[in-house]
Amino acid sequence: MALIVEIKVVPSSGRSGFVLDKSGMIKCFLKSPAQDGKANRELIKLVSHGLNIPQKNVYIVHGLTNRKKRLKIDKDMTEDEFFVCLGLVRQQKLI
Repeated sequence: MALIVEIKVVPSSGRSGFVLDKSGMIKCFLKSPAQDGKANRELIKLVSHGLNIPQKNVYIVHGLTNRKKRLKIDKDMTEDEFFVCLGLVRQQKLI
């Protein structure tokens, strides 16, 4: 079973890493520029390394030339497990 996630990328940011923005969307900072697919390759490499899976198991299914991307991850995991693997913590809603 595959997991689909949306990520907003910030190419040429001078650093690599993941954060959650105020709306709860995953934001990925990339060192590579958004030219010739360099940023896309870095994104796939970062996600696969964080999840400890081969790069061939991470696909960009939407947004190849856009900052908002939809990734398909071929690994049996929940969205919460995905967040934990990348070091992201969601804010718990207070009732």
